[in-house]
Amino acid sequence: MARGRPREEGIDDAVREAVRALLIETGYQRCTIDAVAARAGVGKAAVYRRWRSKAELVFVAVIHPVELEPPSDTGSLRGDVAAVLEVIQSSLDGVELRQALPSLLADVRADPVLEARFGEVFLGRERGYLVQTLDRAVARGELPRRPDPALVHAILLGPVLTWLHLFTETPPSGGLAASLASPLHAAVVALGA
Repeated sequence: MARGRPREEGIDDAVREAVRALLIETGYQRCTIDAVAARAGVGKAAVYRRWRSKAELVFVAVIHPVELEPPSDTGSLRGDVAAVLEVIQSSLDGVELRQALPSLLADVRADPVLEARFGEVFLGRERGYLVQTLDRAVARGELPRRPDPALVHAILLGPVLTWLHLFTETPPSGGLAASLASPLHAAVVALGA
């Protein structure tokens, strides 16, 4: 049985929109819980009932929610890798995240409790998402065994994050995810060998 008040989706949406707007207007440092609550027209307690910290709130608002949709099943590991790369790219490609990412990561790394929570809540769910994809590839006979999800996570996330947040070049003409799919598929296969 669920405890406490039911979540009101309108409040969640208003808070996420307030976060995105404040990140663009004022940056991560000035995007406070007080400012978010005021901008969303809700009480500060409503924000803290939903998210434990500013870092968690910003992550949910601009990268992805706590709960992830099941990964696409394209029928092949290569297709699934391309689909996962598309999801990663869409999650990381936004002006709000460009404003927030350096400070967000610094906040997470500076607080061991927050870092552990991020590892459990966000990284754990991202890796669980990848486990579903990898287990399908094993079941189809494309991989003899499931490679370490943490390594696969790093292999898929790293190039997209690097391109979007460190490079200034325009993505490849065929699209970033599509351009990375074949070499990163090969890397995943090598890990599962």
